[in-house]
Amino acid sequence: MDQSIYWPSFFFLLFSAIACAFAVAVVVSANIVRMAFYLVLSLAGTAGLFFVAGADFVGAMQLLIYVGGTLVLLVFGVMLTSQDQFVSMKTNQFELWMAAGVGACLLALLVWAAVSVPEWRGLDRATADAVPLGPTAAPIGMGLLGARVDNPNTSGYLLVFEIISVHLLVVLIGAAYLARARRKRSAIVG
Repeated sequence: MDQSIYWPSFFFLLFSAIACAFAVAVVVSANIVRMAFYLVLSLAGTAGLFFVAGADFVGAMQLLIYVGGTLVLLVFGVMLTSQDQFVSMKTNQFELWMAAGVGACLLALLVWAAVSVPEWRGLDRATADAVPLGPTAAPIGMGLLGARVDNPNTSGYLLVFEIISVHLLVVLIGAAYLARARRKRSAIVG
């Protein structure tokens, strides 16, 4: 059997492990600068997943928009508005449990969505042997993006750009919240 068909799976697992590990690191870190660095690595892992799935344009946009633009803006915003050398955030127990609950609900929804697709449940041995194997994970990526796998002329990138725009809005709201919290603290101290 050709060993080259295992490389896409290897890179998929590698990039997904990088994205997930550094996403958890963003959540558990208390230092905002480290959070931003971990987010850069997590988003770079996500871009790698897009590249493995054959969505080169979306992967490049992920790197340019998120890593190159949004996070640099966030880091410079924190550095310019910060009164301290290293900005730390303290999270209370209620917020941690609330975030864990929302994350668990999202994970359950994603697992349910992945299991509910009939084509992903598995095949019997005879059908699996009849399926031609290719060295890419593009059909899985296109299926995850909402494009029809049976018609490769359709594009499913609209959903990705909608998610990117919502994420950009959340980042800007978070930056405004951090700047507002600094102004309140400096007004109380001053």
